[in-house]
Amino acid sequence: MSLVPNAVRTGAWAAGSDAPEKKEVKIGFIPLTDCSSVVMASVMEFDKKYGIKIVPSKEASWAAVRDKLVNGELDAAHVLYGLIYGLQMGVGGPKKDMAVLMNLNHNGQAITLSRKLYDKGVVDGFTLKKLIDKEKADYTFAQTFPTGTHAMWLYYWLAAHGINPFADVKTITVPPPQMVANMRVGNMDGYCVGEPWNNRAIVDKIGFTANTTQEIWKDHPEKTLGCSAEFVQKNPNTARAMTAAVIEAGRWIDASLVNRQKTAEVVADKSYVNTDKDVIVARMLGRYDNGIGKVWDDKDYMKFYNDGYVTFPYLSDGMWFMTQHRRWGLLKEDPDYLAIAKKVNRIDVYKEAAAMTKTPLPKEPMRSAKMIDGVVWDGKDPAKYAGSFKVKVA
Repeated sequence: MSLVPNAVRTGAWAAGSDAPEKKEVKIGFIPLTDCSSVVMASVMEFDKKYGIKIVPSKEASWAAVRDKLVNGELDAAHVLYGLIYGLQMGVGGPKKDMAVLMNLNHNGQAITLSRKLYDKGVVDGFTLKKLIDKEKADYTFAQTFPTGTHAMWLYYWLAAHGINPFADVKTITVPPPQMVANMRVGNMDGYCVGEPWNNRAIVDKIGFTANTTQEIWKDHPEKTLGCSAEFVQKNPNTARAMTAAVIEAGRWIDASLVNRQKTAEVVADKSYVNTDKDVIVARMLGRYDNGIGKVWDDKDYMKFYNDGYVTFPYLSDGMWFMTQHRRWGLLKEDPDYLAIAKKVNRIDVYKEAAAMTKTPLPKEPMRSAKMIDGVVWDGKDPAKYAGSFKVKVA
């Protein structure tokens, strides 16, 4: 990693000529552990340092976040990567030019399956496939938004085990905080969601973790700080200040286990996630229990900064979501993957915020990863990659 400081710009900002256009910014969030850096930027007053006041706004569903971002009720949001790209492409909502200012976190989501499935011998994707082949029934799985990250992790996981998410099972959309209650009454056999709603199902003895999402893709992109392209155009200094404040909050959270514990205490409050602190803190510290006998310390737990590696809006991350939207028939043809990612992922704004926070930058805006099925994603030929999957809709 190398830091390329933007000394002139930073100097000008310090002198006040780059003052934020909006002093108060309303940032939407959904009750999930990964809203932490947005919440802590406000609670710990990192925002004040950059001349703004962040007002976190608790939202009921991702559809509500989408609508409020589109109509301007929210300035920005803790938001699903794939939701932003869905809007950009006009799938999963009205077509609108959007912006990803930074990535908020890596890892920390999971696939939860019901105890009912466990009682039938299901412990993972392979045994789930066996059951589906053997016992014909209506198997229902929930994700949180049709173009979002959880939908893509769920579909990828099912497909990696030979289960077509649109032909072999039924998939439904449920807001994150409602997942546990819906599984309790038998509305679904499994779901993919962010924490703490996977661990909550284990604590409540209604589900177990089949896989964490870091097992699907180690250090995968997850939530972003997203807004409309129009907001950045009208308020470039505010966008930069907001990004800097949230980067700094993420760095503070990752700095120590004590800070993570304090963060868990803050976000557990009813104004934010509204659950028991203990349910949040375990997985925040990387202490995992899958609910059916396996306990482990996961070094790939939810990260908010990780030396700046987390927060950079890699172009290849944005492109990957479009490849999956193509794979599952949400996009009817291959877009210009790279050109769209360059437009949406505002590396220009991020670089200025990184200079202000002394956050190192990666050498390249692309990265590669090996997925759970052994397939490597590197962003080099997205159209070929999107069409290469055996299990797909498109």
